Amino acid sequence: MRAPEIARPAMTWFNVDAPLSLTDLRGRIIILDFWTFCCINCMHVLPSLARVEERFPDDVAVIGVHSPKFFAERDPDNVAAAIARYGIRHPVVHDPNMTLWREYAVRAWPTLVFLDPEGYVIGQFSGEPDADRLVAAVGDLVEQARGRGVLEPGPLLLQEAPRLEGTLAFPGKIKPLPGGGWIIADSGHDRIVVADAAGRFQVAYGSGEAGFADGDADTARFRAPQGLVADATTIYVADTGNHAVRAIDRASGRVSTLAGTGRRGTVLGGPVPAAATALASPWDLEIAGTRLHVANAGSHQLGVIDLSAGTLARLAGNGAEALVDGEAQEGAALAQPSGLALDPDRKRLYFADSETSAVRVLDLEAGQVTTLVGAGLFDFGHKNGPFANARLQHALGLAWTERGLVVADSYNRAVRLLELDSDQASDIEPGLTCQDPVCLPLGEPAGIADAGNGLLLLADTNNHRILELNPAGASYRTWMR
Repeated sequence: MRAPEIARPAMTWFNVDAPLSLTDLRGRIIILDFWTFCCINCMHVLPSLARVEERFPDDVAVIGVHSPKFFAERDPDNVAAAIARYGIRHPVVHDPNMTLWREYAVRAWPTLVFLDPEGYVIGQFSGEPDADRLVAAVGDLVEQARGRGVLEPGPLLLQEAPRLEGTLAFPGKIKPLPGGGWIIADSGHDRIVVADAAGRFQVAYGSGEAGFADGDADTARFRAPQGLVADATTIYVADTGNHAVRAIDRASGRVSTLAGTGRRGTVLGGPVPAAATALASPWDLEIAGTRLHVANAGSHQLGVIDLSAGTLARLAGNGAEALVDGEAQEGAALAQPSGLALDPDRKRLYFADSETSAVRVLDLEAGQVTTLVGAGLFDFGHKNGPFANARLQHALGLAWTERGLVVADSYNRAVRLLELDSDQASDIEPGLTCQDPVCLPLGEPAGIADAGNGLLLLADTNNHRILELNPAGASYRTWMR
């Protein structure tokens, strides 16, 4: 069939100066990548597409078609931030009304649709393709088009990526450093930052260049780390883009790899040797003694690394993407767990189950998963009250406090309180007064921590800063940026 036109009125384009029509793209193989920025599986496709673009820079045009699931994903400013956060360089058209999704008969995120140089649909693939097979298949399409004499190679004129100034870029989780200070996943700079109690920069681990390399603090490389945790001797890092868990020796600053191979892994089972086992976008960590808990977002599971035995095993989640409570390993289904918090007695592991906009809990002794707030993959909103009725929108961060769980409710641009004694959800922010000279609304906050004395620290991700929230004083201020 002839492909429906992709340049439509009232659709916003990114990375190009003007909308691109199929006529503008004629003479190239076109890959339409239907994605939405909440979708971890969509993020897994991006490196494969980057390989195609590198191999066929003039013969193939990759066009992202952003097809939103959540309310927040309809906002073009949020889409622009996601494009910058994930380093997407090809053209992207934002389709908030899902017009192209329907006309191209797409049914799932992610989906790739292939067009020939004359503008006809020649194939469709849903899910995460194998990168090597994708490059080979596109190579075959290029050769076929060249043989037919319809290939007219040419580069696309792309806008330059904006430079991010400041100490932090798209920070993820923030956690306390035993002995004093704080550690921050400086995701946009591909490094880990240490700050003192006043929010002053102390040291960074990682060269600042994306990669997967062990070594000392200045030469080691991370790729978009999101989560971390520390004990007296070690900082542990959820090195999300490398599908790995790394360890930073606090005495020497040397970085090593505990788990992961640098490639995307499949469903966890085990126990298996951690160093040889691939993870899938680990997003956060918590530690209890020698057990390092992992939010393995890409396989919709929780895992555990036994630091003394060097093994990795499934902790919860059967690998299905859903909200199903029950026996942790075989019965329960999770959906992109992205934030972790342990209770003080280390018997319950709370997690933000982002794709179901839920906060759930794993009883580590009973081996059971239950849901506190949340109802399903397409149930979300901003609603307070009893847990059964409350709603979040793609929450990413959790922290334990004396008042209950505090939640970085990312897509609602809010901070929520879940009072476990009363089963009530309420807002902390909005409701606070900004004390900064220039005030901004929250930008998809991804991490939150209890700073003591009634204060909270919040990673205000898209604004590239850490905020100090004072709920008792009904105010907040920028703590680090």
